[in-house]
Amino acid sequence: MSIILNIGIVLSFFLAVLLFSKKDKHLTDNILAFWLVTIGIHLTGYYIFHNGYWDKYPHLIGVTAPFPLFYGPFLYLYLIYSTRKREKLRSIDYLHFTPILLSYLYMIPFFFFYSAEEKRMVDKGKIDDYGTFSIILLTAFIISGLTYSVISYRKLLQRKKLVFNNFSYDNRISLNWLLYSILGIGMVFLSATFVIILREAVGLVFPFNADILFYGLIVGFVVFVGYSGIRQEDLFSNTVTSEKELVNSESTYKKSGLKPETALVKHKELLQLMQKEKPYLNPKLTLSELSKIVNMSSNKMSQLINQYEQVNFYDFVNKYRVEEFITRAKSNKDFSLLAHAYDSGFNSKSSFNSIFKKLKGETPTQYLSKIIE
Repeated sequence: MSIILNIGIVLSFFLAVLLFSKKDKHLTDNILAFWLVTIGIHLTGYYIFHNGYWDKYPHLIGVTAPFPLFYGPFLYLYLIYSTRKREKLRSIDYLHFTPILLSYLYMIPFFFFYSAEEKRMVDKGKIDDYGTFSIILLTAFIISGLTYSVISYRKLLQRKKLVFNNFSYDNRISLNWLLYSILGIGMVFLSATFVIILREAVGLVFPFNADILFYGLIVGFVVFVGYSGIRQEDLFSNTVTSEKELVNSESTYKKSGLKPETALVKHKELLQLMQKEKPYLNPKLTLSELSKIVNMSSNKMSQLINQYEQVNFYDFVNKYRVEEFITRAKSNKDFSLLAHAYDSGFNSKSSFNSIFKKLKGETPTQYLSKIIE
């Protein structure tokens, strides 16, 4: 157990340092860095308890008790600001940490007015001053973790829609790692719920240290989130420069003012542009950039693609890239399929394969084997 905790502690602080020192970092990098520092302190607190240091240094008892309440808010804020161009949190965002503040305020008498021996007795249940508070705190952990997981998942769906409405690529603006992060948080708190119910309510005595389920998942979470978070590219690090340029949903179409007769002309112009000038060869093409070429607002362009092509911007652009790839692969067999994919506007092997199979129902190799002799 100590080895697992040591790994988690070292990684948490190491990854936090990498994020704090990251060049051109954004608010999301700082949020993730502070989250990792919090996790590092939380794991350190349990390491101290696990190795019996609470008996030697009783004034450390309960110092990190409310720390699990940090997990949900940090995940939620990371998701929120991954699609907002801001340099600092809003004042209202700090309200997410109110339960933590209230917990520490309630524990002030314990921290400053209890003797060392009294703290030991509270920890061992011989003094029941904080018994009810402990139950409330455990319940709050579970409710917070699971509630924020559900809310974050809903926000993730909104983020996914935002990305696909505005970007023609997603390998550096990853969605899956955020989904796995949400599931990870859910698993952490579900495991805690499982252990608490069996141990406290049912009275089951585990033949092993059941806390390893909870803290082991946290360590795994640190490894995954730290690595994935460092690799992420901010939405606004490309040609999109502000939140106002992002098209979020079809509700914006009502205000776009795009008239049917104008739409027909612009749609024809757009198709001619895609065929002749091939802007999709730019692997980082965005809705904002394409809109400027056609001299339209992003909202109108999104409406045009959605209504006349019946797809989002992401699928619209990648449809052309797939056809470009097929044309290149048929005319030149000397280059590798991946080379043709990159020349066609794709910027990763994984995204190319997934998009091709989505549009053609087969892998590139399977498809080409039927049309190339």
